[in-house]
Amino acid sequence: MLPKLKIISYLSAADWWVFGLVLALTLAAAIYGHYRKKRPKNNVLDYLLMGRQLTLPLFVATLVATWYGGIFGVNEITFNYGIYNFVTQGVFWYAAYLIFAFFIAEKVARYQSVTLPDLAGSMFGPKAAKVAAVFTFFYITPVAYVLSLGLFLNMAFGISVLQGMVFGTLFVCLYTAWGGFKSVVFSDLVQFGVMCSSVLIVVLYSVHDFGGLSFLKANLPASHFSITGGNGVMNTLIWGFIALATLIDPSFYQRCFAAKSPAVVKKGVLISTLVWFCFDVCTTTGSLYARALLPQAEPAEAYFFYAVQLLPPGLKGFFIAGILAIILSTLNSFLFIAANTLSFDLLRNRFKNVVLSNRIALFAVGALAVGMSYALHGSFKEIWLTLGSYFSACLLMPILLGYIYPRRISDNLFVASALSSAFMMTLWKVCALPPFWRQVDAFYIGVLTGAVILILNLRQNKGYVKGTTDL
Repeated sequence: MLPKLKIISYLSAADWWVFGLVLALTLAAAIYGHYRKKRPKNNVLDYLLMGRQLTLPLFVATLVATWYGGIFGVNEITFNYGIYNFVTQGVFWYAAYLIFAFFIAEKVARYQSVTLPDLAGSMFGPKAAKVAAVFTFFYITPVAYVLSLGLFLNMAFGISVLQGMVFGTLFVCLYTAWGGFKSVVFSDLVQFGVMCSSVLIVVLYSVHDFGGLSFLKANLPASHFSITGGNGVMNTLIWGFIALATLIDPSFYQRCFAAKSPAVVKKGVLISTLVWFCFDVCTTTGSLYARALLPQAEPAEAYFFYAVQLLPPGLKGFFIAGILAIILSTLNSFLFIAANTLSFDLLRNRFKNVVLSNRIALFAVGALAVGMSYALHGSFKEIWLTLGSYFSACLLMPILLGYIYPRRISDNLFVASALSSAFMMTLWKVCALPPFWRQVDAFYIGVLTGAVILILNLRQNKGYVKGTTDL
């Protein structure tokens, strides 16, 4: 199996019919979502949060689907490092999901907020809302997912990666802007079923055709079965801290704000965690087979080429529809949330029509994401580490401590903690450090800086009441 041809060369008429049918169902679901409620009581709340009427099945489907847009990044990490992917992109995150379900979900529900920065404003003050919005905007701008879409269209149809990013992102912006969050949710429902089925099919055919664990152990490096995958322990643990960003993740919070009740949130996260576990087992296993059978392939592309050569006609089309669903379901959510952050949180007072400004912002975010994806074309791992580490290191501590010590962190203290963390991380990255200190990732410096500032000030200001701005 040598992936020399574009995916289009492997597809039959049956594959095209299946692929087209899935795409049509996705569009039909988005259209249904748009027309489902013709006269909402609150047009803005309906457009941004589906009127806070998200039920348990829809909550699970949209939350699960939103989490896997970087499928090529997952494949890349598994191809290079083996089950290290399951540890860093799976196990650490399951722990974070459970913490959120049992300790954070009900606290979030107390605030009738619209976005994560809006929540920060309610907890700390207007300055905190603006700072949180800036970090959220760059974290949620879907750089890796636009790149994934460009790679998909390049591998599938032979167009350039840049053309794939431009036309693919424009398509997503059009249907997302038209229907708002309801279109995102109902299209996610279709994509959820397709993406889960497609990765399961690859595993079943792989085991049937080549054998199970014994085949993989005989054809993969021993390091691929190490939890660190040849990486250092400190490097591995960074992913654990980045996974804690789930506790303040904008897409998580959007679903929580849209849910009908706190009970829906808690049950939904627990069910989603089980689904994520099964999905991660499938994607990691499939990528290990790809590494074993296509060792000379490009890491990010091997799983894709392996699957379309493995599966019979009809299922090839279903599989590539599943991969596209994985990317689109995350891309549309991240584009929508980034547009919310820009129009609702950063520029709210500049425009009277929030829905119209959100739609304009959506296309602006799409253009920015394409530009950043083109400029940062490289390793998915590095893109996620960079954007995820800044967001987590700067916002995680102040927001979590805000839950633990309500009304004890002032507006200015939040700002000081977040900006100091970002400054020290950047300084650590650009300074010439001795060899020993270069081994310490800037992420840890950012977390330590924010923690010290917060803890020292909390000890000194035990009586702070919201509304005070002194540190």
